[in-house]
Amino acid sequence: MPQPILERSPILELRGVDKIFGDFAAVERVDLSIAEGEFFTIVGPSGSGKTTLIRMLVGMDAPTRGEILLRGQRINETPANKRPFCMVFQSLALFPHMTVGENVAYSLKCRGIGKKERRERATECLALAHLPASYYDRAVTKCSGGEKQRVALARALAYDPEVLFFDEPLSALDYRLRKTLEKELKDIQRETGKTFIYITHSLEEAMVMSDRIGVMRDGRLAQVGSPREVYDRPRTRFVSEFFGEVNAFPVTAKDGRLWCEPLAMAFDPPPDAPAGFKSGALIVRPEHLHFDPAAAEPIRGEVFNEYLLGSRVQYQVRAGGTTLLVEGMGGQPPATREVALSFSPADSLLFAE
Repeated sequence: MPQPILERSPILELRGVDKIFGDFAAVERVDLSIAEGEFFTIVGPSGSGKTTLIRMLVGMDAPTRGEILLRGQRINETPANKRPFCMVFQSLALFPHMTVGENVAYSLKCRGIGKKERRERATECLALAHLPASYYDRAVTKCSGGEKQRVALARALAYDPEVLFFDEPLSALDYRLRKTLEKELKDIQRETGKTFIYITHSLEEAMVMSDRIGVMRDGRLAQVGSPREVYDRPRTRFVSEFFGEVNAFPVTAKDGRLWCEPLAMAFDPPPDAPAGFKSGALIVRPEHLHFDPAAAEPIRGEVFNEYLLGSRVQYQVRAGGTTLLVEGMGGQPPATREVALSFSPADSLLFAE
């Protein structure tokens, strides 16, 4: 069994890191520890500080305050070309005038490694990236989009970095190829034991590949946790809404229950409701809201739209002047447009204003 992530020694640490541009804090008070051999993904809306954070890690920008440590040693002043890192960009940055093998072996050539050893090492890395040895002499311009992604990955592996960074490398690919490469990237990371740090706008990519996810907002880390933790137990309303659609009921505490004025009804609070809660939002994901004609205290509404989402179906329900989302795994639609809905308090989240 692999050692649990949180029990491994950290390879990279950020301690109180800020990056200030004039009077604007692009990154503010970030503390983060990334474990040896971890697949760590950074997500967040545009302008949240993801790219600035990565630029500081790889050495393209220096922190205004705080420390960046590699295996316990400060590297704030270490230039990018002296850090044992490599990055795979969205644009890939392959050399079009070179063959696949020449691209993969380029860093080895720069180190003065002999031609025979370069070819052997490059061929090994092509195999890791799921490309046959016959591709070594192929013109890189003759490769498909997915093959170019694999060439870029093989080139990064040939450099033998301690940490590989990925800047949205799959965003330009079609859905089927992207899904294939998601699984391949995770397999390669496990096989090599390398630390991967990945930036993406795709929540699906983050959930599929990551050991842990860091969610950024306004230059800060809003939450760090496993994919299951950030989805099922978000610490803030922002994180809950960032990771998929939600039903948000405005509620106030009343006689030990939660009163929802738009629906003119009360709900039981979740088991982990914060002490002293007065008002805020009760969050229920669409998959936890069910059609339930036998419910003792149902939410009554009317279905007015339905959408097929592959194997799932999402229904829009009008209730008390608000629109609710209900999601299920296909099957029979409700018998009538007038429906009764319910959810378990254990499947809800409560956030104070």
